[in-house]
Amino acid sequence: MIPYNDKIEAMLEKVQKAPRYTGGEMNAVHKDWDAVALRYGFCFPDTYEVGMSHLGLKILYGLVNEQLDQLCERFFMPWPDMKELMEQEGVPLFSVESRHALRDFDMIGFTLQYEMSYTNILAMMRLGGVTLLSRERGEREPVVVAGGPCAFNPEPLADFIDAFMIGDGEEVTLQVTAAVRDWKQSDAPRVELLKTLAQIPGVYVPAFYDVKYNEEGRVLSVTPNCPEAPEKVKKCVIPDLNTTYYPRSFPVPYTEVVFDRIMLEIMRGCTRGCRFCQAGMLYRPVRERSLETLRSLAKDLEKATGYEEMSLSSLSSGDYSCLPELIRALMKDLEKERVGISLPSLRIDSVLKESLEETQKMRKTSLTFAPEAGTQRLRDVINKGVSEADLMEKVTDAFTCGWNAVKLYFMIGLPTETYEDLDGIVDLARKVVGCYFAVPKDKRARGLRVTVSASSFVPKPVTPFQWEGQDTQDSLKAKQQYLKEKFRTVKGVNFNYHTPELSFLEACFSRGDRRLGQVLLNAVNLGCILDGWSDWFRLDLWLQAFADAGLDPEWYAYRSCGRDEVLPWEHIDAGIDRAFLQREYDKAKEEKVTKDCRLGCNGCGLQKWEGVCAYANARHV
Repeated sequence: MIPYNDKIEAMLEKVQKAPRYTGGEMNAVHKDWDAVALRYGFCFPDTYEVGMSHLGLKILYGLVNEQLDQLCERFFMPWPDMKELMEQEGVPLFSVESRHALRDFDMIGFTLQYEMSYTNILAMMRLGGVTLLSRERGEREPVVVAGGPCAFNPEPLADFIDAFMIGDGEEVTLQVTAAVRDWKQSDAPRVELLKTLAQIPGVYVPAFYDVKYNEEGRVLSVTPNCPEAPEKVKKCVIPDLNTTYYPRSFPVPYTEVVFDRIMLEIMRGCTRGCRFCQAGMLYRPVRERSLETLRSLAKDLEKATGYEEMSLSSLSSGDYSCLPELIRALMKDLEKERVGISLPSLRIDSVLKESLEETQKMRKTSLTFAPEAGTQRLRDVINKGVSEADLMEKVTDAFTCGWNAVKLYFMIGLPTETYEDLDGIVDLARKVVGCYFAVPKDKRARGLRVTVSASSFVPKPVTPFQWEGQDTQDSLKAKQQYLKEKFRTVKGVNFNYHTPELSFLEACFSRGDRRLGQVLLNAVNLGCILDGWSDWFRLDLWLQAFADAGLDPEWYAYRSCGRDEVLPWEHIDAGIDRAFLQREYDKAKEEKVTKDCRLGCNGCGLQKWEGVCAYANARHV
């Protein structure tokens, strides 16, 4: 019996959403705490409803729990009402499954999906009784690891994380849990475990690297300080998704979550080469799951969860080589259960009509397209590789097939952007509305809904725009106001935009160095948590945190980096050559497009990895 169970039960009666903390969901895994050799706490640094929508959590939760001698339990960032009660009552952050404190686990792992969740990581460790600074952690305190896309620039969190897992996590996670299990059963000091971890391919141990800066504050070098640490840490790549682990069941929440449906990952990676897109660079090469594998997974997941909607998940689902055949097969397999199929992340120039006609037979959801820029000139700059004609054709197909809800995603503040490009966003939205009314009344659904969302461009590591500074907050606010006024004249369109202050801090930490660890510590001490939620975001506290650390946030966000400058993350090898990224950066300035990797290798660097190319393992190659 957990000693603070009664306190937890009493607290649940006082908080807004008790199901965030109660656990007991269908398909949750409960193992004997004393019967396993390794206890792993998987931590999602945001609320339950966000974390339970994350596919990576489902994969790693199932993967670790399949190991007979290991258990995996879940932790989420509590909402401020619960956090305050826990601090008042002396209740540590506890797992959803068994309510053991975070400090009781042998290993805890954070997924790094978004830079503005970093304060939640520190807050969760502090609330769970784990020492924040890795160099101050006791010999037998939990080993703290992290992975995910933000781990490709691990430096802002380097002071707090013992080891980062870089790239695909399915194999390296089990190598790390096995190493921690074996160390736990030995008398070896903690540093010996870290040396073991550093020798696992894809694992970065920041304590074994020294960082030097010049007088201007730019990074001079990042060098290993022990023989076990490689000069560069090469990312992990799962070569074949058909043979790697994928869950056939996962916990089904009792409360509403952000994505309340089955997520079926049909492929990983993207060949398009959009110059702003970090995921498109990091998750190369493209790998597809076969029709047979996906049909088997879909049947099992529907049976295990009872969901009535299934999302075909990938960076660009419309690029799956057998998409129409897959949808027909899934519709047939799941017809009796009346499961609807949704297609997120659609490319405008994907072949969609046949797939749309199939999916609408069961249940229509909104369709999402991402033109990203309002003019062809700017789409060429970012290498989007699509035209206005592509968009009009695809939305017309959608309206003809019975859809009436379309979401259009754009970015503002892109390199070389002008107000003519902003006018293009409004013009495209107006033409989309026109496409709807051009469809005969008897073929279109009633009640058109067009949503235009404009996010602010954030330069990301391992992209051609990693050298670019971000547009200033004043400029972004002016552009948002300009678009807001323009859209007042366009009927049938709802315009949304993101807070530029939040994007400003995201840019700081996206391209930040190890010195930002002090800023994070200052921010948490000042009360910064749940920064991704507008209700809790406090820019004034963040500016104070930077000032107290003697650092200028504008230097991090707005500064353009020199072509020969050592970037803080370049000791992490994502497989993409710096020379390729620089060529793409130059082509962006010249408004030149790079062809899709399907049409021939563009020499990004992956080809040097044992013959892997950017479109390896795709079925139609």
